[in-house]
Amino acid sequence: MTVRAILLDIEGTTTPIEFVHTTLFAYARARVQEFLERHEASPDVQSDIALLRAEHTAESPPPNPPMASVSAYVHWLIDLDRKSTGLKSLEGKIWHDGYRAGELVGDVYPDVAPALHRWREREVDVAIFSSGSIQAQRDLFGHSRSGDLTPFIRAYFDTTTGPKSAPPSYANIAAVLGHPPAAILFVSDVAAELDAARAAGMVTALCVRAPNAPAPASPEHRVVHTLADL
Repeated sequence: MTVRAILLDIEGTTTPIEFVHTTLFAYARARVQEFLERHEASPDVQSDIALLRAEHTAESPPPNPPMASVSAYVHWLIDLDRKSTGLKSLEGKIWHDGYRAGELVGDVYPDVAPALHRWREREVDVAIFSSGSIQAQRDLFGHSRSGDLTPFIRAYFDTTTGPKSAPPSYANIAAVLGHPPAAILFVSDVAAELDAARAAGMVTALCVRAPNAPAPASPEHRVVHTLADL
């Protein structure tokens, strides 16, 4: 079946992992306490705090250190690279302020913008599926080093859709996009995510950015080194 939509992961696929871990995570970690103090009365921030408190309560065994404060727990989750919905939503709000202030600029690989242009010319839908919040996704592509890329992206999906390692998440995405799974190509640097997408019926491609990386463990996924290979 002809591919009618391309679903992209962000970290390691459109954006260097180093930017996410070194720049974005560090930015949120350094500013979370001050952000909470300024926006504590916001209903959206209160919703994030409620999610974080519920997650903390459900931790088993209890986290170390204990939740002395919301910001302390956020620091702990960031250090673990936890894909927490409350954390990712709060991070997205902190980064939003950073992008608006000009303190953050979204880093994307040089091949991303040309690929988005090419796919639009061919009338192929483009969507994003990332553990980061939809707000964070929009800001990264809206304030990228290649300019505002959001006009090229039809839809965004985050952990509220479901885990990236669960086939039903990809079935849900296909339903929203209005394409059969076999007409959607999912590109990611994580084989487990590709396995889930393939189980849901999608076409898959493993993005290996390092040219000398070892052979992938999942040979059933086509390997690409840039989006120009697609």
